[in-house]
Amino acid sequence: MIVITTPTGQIGGRLLDILLNDTLTRGEGLRVIVRDPAKLPASVRDRVDVITGSHGDAEVVDRAFAGADAVFWLVPPDTRAPSLEAVYSGFTRAAAEAFVHHKVGHVVGVSALGRGTPVAGRAGQVTASLDMDDLIAGTGAAYRALANPTFMDNLLRQLSSIRDHGVFTDVVSADRKAPTAACRDIAATAAGLLLDRSWTGAGEVPVLGPEDLSPNDQARIMSEVLGRPVRYERQSYDDCRAAFGAYGAGDAFIEGYVEMMRAKDDGLDGGVRRMAQTAGSTSFRAWCEEVLKPAIRSGGRGLGSEPGLRAGPG
Repeated sequence: MIVITTPTGQIGGRLLDILLNDTLTRGEGLRVIVRDPAKLPASVRDRVDVITGSHGDAEVVDRAFAGADAVFWLVPPDTRAPSLEAVYSGFTRAAAEAFVHHKVGHVVGVSALGRGTPVAGRAGQVTASLDMDDLIAGTGAAYRALANPTFMDNLLRQLSSIRDHGVFTDVVSADRKAPTAACRDIAATAAGLLLDRSWTGAGEVPVLGPEDLSPNDQARIMSEVLGRPVRYERQSYDDCRAAFGAYGAGDAFIEGYVEMMRAKDDGLDGGVRRMAQTAGSTSFRAWCEEVLKPAIRSGGRGLGSEPGLRAGPG
């Protein structure tokens, strides 16, 4: 039995699609934890065991992890939590206890690049995510943290600005080259680990795109793919704070985010050497062709409009 958290999210939803196809031939069951089962297609609900509720709830994870061989773990964003510790380790603590109680053998979690770099201890959400990894690894379950850089898919948060004004913003230097990863590659990596559980112990699996790009590089590629000018505008940290504050984010999230992005600008995501097994298959150009361009053409229906990047590492 494989348990999937966040099965309607950008990564969890893709992972569920992959596993629905592969587990049928393996005779392995799938269970999902979801707050609102109605968000799952009816065809999916008929093929998985659905546990309703939050995977931060002790009673919910106790039911969900009973008889589980493997778990996909992803902490949902919480921009109003009183601390980053509460967002990551606090949310995960009940699950960690359930891993031990139910003797869950393997856990794959979504985390972040940065461990071992000089700025890892002062990187906001990334630091809190790495502490969560240590908590899970301490349960005795075999654990693999998917160490991710910034997600390409985060740019969909700025879809209206890209479409209407040809502008996207961030707080990092315009010429700072760094890796990015597509959510579909992260899901595919998670699926491979969940289906082939020959691995033991605790460790990280970096998921990098095939190239390092700067915001200016991304602007050039977007311009070429979309056939219209797109430019990058660097946002000040104070403007970033104000933008998140306008959306109701709390101080812990805002200051953690600023700290994380400072660390990224100082090379947080540059500590892992790109190799064949970590490169990922989706280039930024391919992502723009296959994800961004169709979203622009469709008018971006159903996409969020929050400023900046996702509420967590990556």
